[in-house]
Amino acid sequence: MSDVIKNRYEFVILFDVENGNPNGDPDAGNMPRIDPETGHGIVTDVCLKRKIRNYVEIVKGDSPGYKIYIKDGVPLNTSDKWAYEELGIKEEEAQKIKGEKDAQIRDFMCKNFYDIRTFGAVMTTFVKAKLNCGQVRGPVQIGFARSIDPIVQQEVTITRVAITTEEDFKNKETEMGRKHIVPYALYRAEGYISANLAKNVTGFSENDLKLLWEAIINMFEHDHSAARGKMSVRELIVFKHASELGNTQAYKLFETVKVERKEKSRPARKYDDYDVKVDMDKIPSGVECLRLI
Repeated sequence: MSDVIKNRYEFVILFDVENGNPNGDPDAGNMPRIDPETGHGIVTDVCLKRKIRNYVEIVKGDSPGYKIYIKDGVPLNTSDKWAYEELGIKEEEAQKIKGEKDAQIRDFMCKNFYDIRTFGAVMTTFVKAKLNCGQVRGPVQIGFARSIDPIVQQEVTITRVAITTEEDFKNKETEMGRKHIVPYALYRAEGYISANLAKNVTGFSENDLKLLWEAIINMFEHDHSAARGKMSVRELIVFKHASELGNTQAYKLFETVKVERKEKSRPARKYDDYDVKVDMDKIPSGVECLRLI
């Protein structure tokens, strides 16, 4: 626990998409998510945390202390059962676990799973599996990303020569399909890191923090697909407080980051169409601004 972070942080992520769908909405035929009142695009926190988890898994694999709890193809209870086996606790005891043993299981999960140590997790599955590894509130929290400007949801019709069935092949040579894209958009997400929760709950460390910054910067580099087009993290602006509880309110720091389109008479089609500025004069003493990209 000696290397647990001792400073509060806030951070701003700017990332863009070109001719792709950054986060499809299943309630709208997988069209890019949008705020219906303003037309601004939305990318959920869950989507961003998935990219971070994937990067950590690629880099660390199953290294001790860096397992991923929420991952494709692995039921949560598989990890829960592993914890019980390692600690010598019987599954029948799950609903009776309290006090010291409850903390023991929680600490085991935090120690072994990077995403629990970082984002927290609800590990109580009484309804179906009757297992209980507790609930953890993670020190790292990320909000929804929102586009700087309203987006255009574009539906592109495509043709393919691969016919689905032999019966259809007798009557046609091509089939029609659709892709949903955003021609271009720059998104902004904001996040928080609590040194207090790291110290008292999960043990999130300086090495974990270094890996988090690395994962955010590279979260799209190993996740490219035709559906998502070209996505890149363009800026990671970090505010480091001199103390554990912070030296000013988070919103004041976020307000120092200004993102504006240079030519408002035409739509943006690249990152250089925007100006990104940090008003250093409004950052109070006790807070350091780090531009990691």
